[in-house]
Amino acid sequence: MLEFDGLHKSFGDNRVLDGVGFTVAPGSMFGFCGSNGAGKTTTMRIAMGLIRADAGEVRWQDRALDQGTRRRIGYMPEERGLYPKMKVGEQVAYFARLHGLAGAAAAKASDEWVERLGLAARRGDAVEKLSLGNQQRVQLAAALVSRPEVLILDEPFSGLDPIGVDSLAEALLDQARNGVPVVFSSHQLDLVERLCDSVGILARGRMVATGTVDELRRREAGRLLRVVVSEAAPRWAAELTGVRVVSEQAGDTVLELSDAADDQEVLAAALRTGRVTHFAWQQPTLVELFRGAVAVPTLEEVAA
Repeated sequence: MLEFDGLHKSFGDNRVLDGVGFTVAPGSMFGFCGSNGAGKTTTMRIAMGLIRADAGEVRWQDRALDQGTRRRIGYMPEERGLYPKMKVGEQVAYFARLHGLAGAAAAKASDEWVERLGLAARRGDAVEKLSLGNQQRVQLAAALVSRPEVLILDEPFSGLDPIGVDSLAEALLDQARNGVPVVFSSHQLDLVERLCDSVGILARGRMVATGTVDELRRREAGRLLRVVVSEAAPRWAAELTGVRVVSEQAGDTVLELSDAADDQEVLAAALRTGRVTHFAWQQPTLVELFRGAVAVPTLEEVAA
């Protein structure tokens, strides 16, 4: 089990992490989500020993990470850490050797990942001659080439075209199938929802939601109501008590109901506007769950 346990970190008066904790089981994928500045990169850097936590620790197989353990982790930083003048194949093999693979094994592993990530035709090119998307693929190959026991990837899908996204997604799923715990951060929540066994949402340095997407949806069950009335006037539900209009387009309206709201009153109001062709509770998407989780609380909510 990969465990992030009670991580705290401040830079001066700026508290970046406030008790961040989550676990990732072997063979599972964990999507780490949060707005810019939420603390995702700091969490990953602590795991890799690049930043020291003020409190808390990261453990793998019940042992705190040390330098030896970190050599067995495939890590991809948000900022590219490549040598621009080194050729693609040589560079990936070099990272394999840094992680302990011998020369022949490193070259073989480099060839495998260069091929798998669609870089075979650019094997002899210097990294600086590649597009940003292909440089991203080289960075990913460098993280995967050492047959890691754990993968920690910071925004791995950034800059990739759809084909690159698909090839990386399949590579990560293959790693998980082989028992590797995979942690990756991403702003592409559709990918997180599609790929990950569990999700963590970080806001203002705290984990505000963790669990599978289905678990998070169940916690929000009964809040989103979709109502379709083709001839309805715009904002027909705006004045209903305890109701917030989430979206509205051509008579297709999604409403968020508070505990005080009455769905039957909403139905009656909808019927007054015309013929109701759809009226049902809606499962929120991960994007909607994310927006709700990271929303800044109002003064009334803080005081409650």
